[in-house]
Amino acid sequence: MPSSMMTVEQHILEEQRRHFPHSSGEFSWLLSGITYATKIIADKVRRAGLVDVLGSAGVENVQGETQQKLDVLANQALLTSLAGRGNVAIMASEEDAEPIVVSRDRQQGRYVVVFDPLDGSSNIDVNVSVGTIFSILRREPDPQQTRPPLDDVLQPGYRQLAAGYVVYGSSTMFVYTSGNGVAGFTLDPSVGAFVLSFERISMPEKGSLYSVNEANADSFPDEYRTYLARLRAGLDGRVYSSRYIGSLVADFHRTLLKGGIFLYPPTKANPKGKLRLMYEANPIAFLAEQAGGMATDGTQRILDITPTGLHQRTPFLVGGRAEMELLMGMLN
Repeated sequence: MPSSMMTVEQHILEEQRRHFPHSSGEFSWLLSGITYATKIIADKVRRAGLVDVLGSAGVENVQGETQQKLDVLANQALLTSLAGRGNVAIMASEEDAEPIVVSRDRQQGRYVVVFDPLDGSSNIDVNVSVGTIFSILRREPDPQQTRPPLDDVLQPGYRQLAAGYVVYGSSTMFVYTSGNGVAGFTLDPSVGAFVLSFERISMPEKGSLYSVNEANADSFPDEYRTYLARLRAGLDGRVYSSRYIGSLVADFHRTLLKGGIFLYPPTKANPKGKLRLMYEANPIAFLAEQAGGMATDGTQRILDITPTGLHQRTPFLVGGRAEMELLMGMLN
């Protein structure tokens, strides 16, 4: 645990000075837009039972899912905050059918931001942890504005400049990487700042927890059922316990800190997987690898997948090296 009271903004600037001493500061300004928006979302989540933000918004999003009122509020907070940064050319949200072009900054904007504004929002009515996931990509110059916005968004995960999430739980935590390890910050409501609480997060190589929706186990491919049975029987003297929340941010946050594995395998109903490559799998995979873990779709590294669609889905397996290597040995 760190001894100093360093805010996330100070940490971002320090990392920028250390690794990119000649940078302009635009990137840190962009990240501050995300932290600002997530503080607004955290406030709405914290007061959800006191103001009229619980329940359905009465419409479906592009995924065919019923939007919650907080989905709409979270999405708008991020869109508004990022559009005002001056360096974001394009945004893509899980809630919107197409990329959103920031007309004012389309020509000069250097960045693309992809996000799931409120992961796990169906759990909000029962006070279960939810979160925001984001990914930042570099946009190549396009002075004539001839390149379709979608082409700027559909980049493989290894090209991410930064990624992270905010988990709104018993405390609000901001976890991010810019390619130089993973750091975690806890929101101090007394000063309204995210303060460094985990200086360098390292995922344990071996854990004792697995996280999967076992209600779907009968429709998993045989190899996954065999793998889960192996974990339940014990591995290298470790007996595994099952923990599943149903909110990716919350399930991964536990896996990041405690080790083990999170699985969302293909099923008969969703043979190509259910989680979204751009909004969920890519940013979480980047964080996992930066913390020493692994992330695959069962056949290849998540970050090597070239996306073909904005809302493309994928099987998603992420966790510590011991659990992941055992699984990949059984799948391949």
